[in-house]
Amino acid sequence: MTPSSKSGSEHLGESERAGAALPPLREVIRRHGLSARKGLGQHFLLDLNLTRKIARSAGEIGAGTVIEVGPGPGGLTRALLMEGARRVIAIETDARCIHALGEVAAAFPGRLEVIVGDALEIDAGGLGAAPRRIVSNLPYNVGTALLLKWLERPQGFAGMTLMFQKEVAGRLLAKPGTKEYGRLSVLAQWLTSVRPLFEIPASAFTPPPKVTSTVLQITPRAEPLCPAPRATLERVTAAAFGQRRKMLRQSLKSLGPAPAALLAAAGIPETTRAEEVDVAGFCAIARALDAGAAAGGPGDASG
Repeated sequence: MTPSSKSGSEHLGESERAGAALPPLREVIRRHGLSARKGLGQHFLLDLNLTRKIARSAGEIGAGTVIEVGPGPGGLTRALLMEGARRVIAIETDARCIHALGEVAAAFPGRLEVIVGDALEIDAGGLGAAPRRIVSNLPYNVGTALLLKWLERPQGFAGMTLMFQKEVAGRLLAKPGTKEYGRLSVLAQWLTSVRPLFEIPASAFTPPPKVTSTVLQITPRAEPLCPAPRATLERVTAAAFGQRRKMLRQSLKSLGPAPAALLAAAGIPETTRAEEVDVAGFCAIARALDAGAAAGGPGDASG
């Protein structure tokens, strides 16, 4: 009987037994010499109760493909497989971890594929069969860069369950009028729905980081929140938040000679500051900038 032909209860029962037969993670780390490397942003989460909680939070992982970045010794990897993921593709840049992950793959035949490489250089949206879900304890030093890469084509994913530093999570969740609100907030909320799930204390990790971590559920929208040309929207938010303490009539001067007219066309008071503008407002400015450039009007940045 193949894994795909078994009932859900049979599948989970076998997964439980396979996971229980694996050695404890601390033993795996010791045996393979897997001390966490600061340069790789590694902080290993060894508590199987927590890793299984993350796996259960990821939605329907029994169909399609689960993609994990930075599995390390395989703590979350084994949790995903024990919770019923039928296909996991793990991307790991640290070659030291490959033998440890091979032991997990052997315990769950045909269900785990390990790719050795840099996730920033891999098209995750093209891996495995849809629906694709990314579930990861992201390395702190590249977490934001990875998310921005995946947001280039967010429709390639059914969902993302990701762990970030609490400060980064705060920026992704931030609302207008707060100091955390910025370019990352606008882009993420324009393309996805971002929801906090739970926090994990520093003490849960080996070695413990200096900050608390937050697990987020990020669900791509079928369509962006408001219509806007992406490249123009990114230009607008870069200009606005590049001088976030200034009024937009000043901070948007780099976009063209007439920011007041641009803001009027978008219906935004020129005395507004970047942190006061919601996602819809930035989309309106981007549309006005594009319309003005096309007409040779106030948004024409050619001068």
